[in-house]
Amino acid sequence: MADVTQSDMTPNEKQVLLAMGDLETTDPKELSAASCLSVEAAMQSAFLLEEKGLLQVSEFTTEKYNLTKEGEEYVSSGLPERQVIEKVTSPTPIDAVKDEFGPKLVGIALGWLRKKGWAQIEDGNLVPGDIPPPGDDEETLAGLEAGTLTAISKGVKKDLVKRNLIEVSEDKTRTITITEQGAVIFQAGITLEEEVAQLTSDLIRTGSWKDKHLRAYNIDAPVQPVYGAKTHPYQRLIDEMRQIFLEMGFTEIKGEIIQSSFWNFDALFQPQDHPARDMQDTFYLDSTGDVPPEYTDSVAAMHEHGGDIDSKGWGGKWSREQAKKNVLRTHTTANTIKYLADNPNPPVKAFCIDRAYRRETIDPTHTPEFEQLEGVVMDEGMSFSNLLGLLREFYHRVGFADVRFRPAYFPYTEPSVEPEVYIEGMGWIELGGAGVFRKEVTEPLGIKYPVLAWGLGVSRLAMLRLGLRDLRTLYQSDIDWLRKSPVCKV
Repeated sequence: MADVTQSDMTPNEKQVLLAMGDLETTDPKELSAASCLSVEAAMQSAFLLEEKGLLQVSEFTTEKYNLTKEGEEYVSSGLPERQVIEKVTSPTPIDAVKDEFGPKLVGIALGWLRKKGWAQIEDGNLVPGDIPPPGDDEETLAGLEAGTLTAISKGVKKDLVKRNLIEVSEDKTRTITITEQGAVIFQAGITLEEEVAQLTSDLIRTGSWKDKHLRAYNIDAPVQPVYGAKTHPYQRLIDEMRQIFLEMGFTEIKGEIIQSSFWNFDALFQPQDHPARDMQDTFYLDSTGDVPPEYTDSVAAMHEHGGDIDSKGWGGKWSREQAKKNVLRTHTTANTIKYLADNPNPPVKAFCIDRAYRRETIDPTHTPEFEQLEGVVMDEGMSFSNLLGLLREFYHRVGFADVRFRPAYFPYTEPSVEPEVYIEGMGWIELGGAGVFRKEVTEPLGIKYPVLAWGLGVSRLAMLRLGLRDLRTLYQSDIDWLRKSPVCKV
């Protein structure tokens, strides 16, 4: 870096350097007071001086943890699973446990009792183990309440945030330090004088410009970049995927964000005690929806004993009340299965690109709301190989040369696969799930032909196409990233 002189500095920069010579190390607020500039002006000059090698600006980020209202409640009363395990000391019918603690608390407790290995569920009974000592999550909540907590492990933090028991925020601090070169200039003495940034006609006419200090003009300074308006990169990719399916002859469909559990789970042959339906995974609402009477009996029979086909169902008693509970749809399959029920005659080729909701911890690869690309093909003679060919064609058109499929399991498709694409330097990346709807799904709705179905992760695909490492970038207002993202032809 070339030697910097006083003539290379603006008056504000000189004021900041004068202040820093006395302080040596400080923070933005103290620098503002010492330089008699606003915090914004002082920091702007500090950054310019850093570019010249006269100051060093360091930024530190620390996490802060606070109990939510629900977290404060459980600190005093105990986590739901703790409340249940301390009172239920012998095998007890789950309905009796719900009567004592309430359905909401028990709904939360059951999933965590099984996850922590504190209890089992056998034949409709809650079978507890020995009363366990306080876990890391309980000790963390107590430490936050007492103000003695020093650190939280990654796993515990993830669980507590997912359960909405703590809130995590970031506290950013900046430290400004004068460098050796900056100290040399300070010690040599800095002269503050009025600086003229623009040579006016009055200054020229009167000749007073001769006595003024003119600001140096740097002909090598880069010009201010101009950014044109453009479609958001994520929206551009969504539009591109939508256009691909339209060109392939599909019809786009839409659906409501709020769905009954019947369409979100039951119509898809997902058992009513499936872990994915627990409150810690699904956003349940206080309202209820209608269960279509024309499908109620057939869906109930399929769940309980397999209906009139060669299936055993899931056993147990299917609950109409549980099927009526409204949720924020956990997948857009709720839209496509309802569309198929309304259009049971072939051919049907439909897709949906829309938002779904799950109780996920916000991190670089997960958010509580996300986009999903859902589709179905229903026609006579459709086969598993047709599904693989269709998905391969889609991924090729999106821009992935290498596509493969791995066997998978989903409650409502058989056979099932997970499509993967190959990314140089990353290997094979899974991008969703697909399969052929089981007869347990189609028969109760009066659908007599094979249905090919898939649900693809739009945001994960966008991360790969845009070269992102953090999913949150797609949703944050990072104006610098938005400006510099290249415009691609859709």
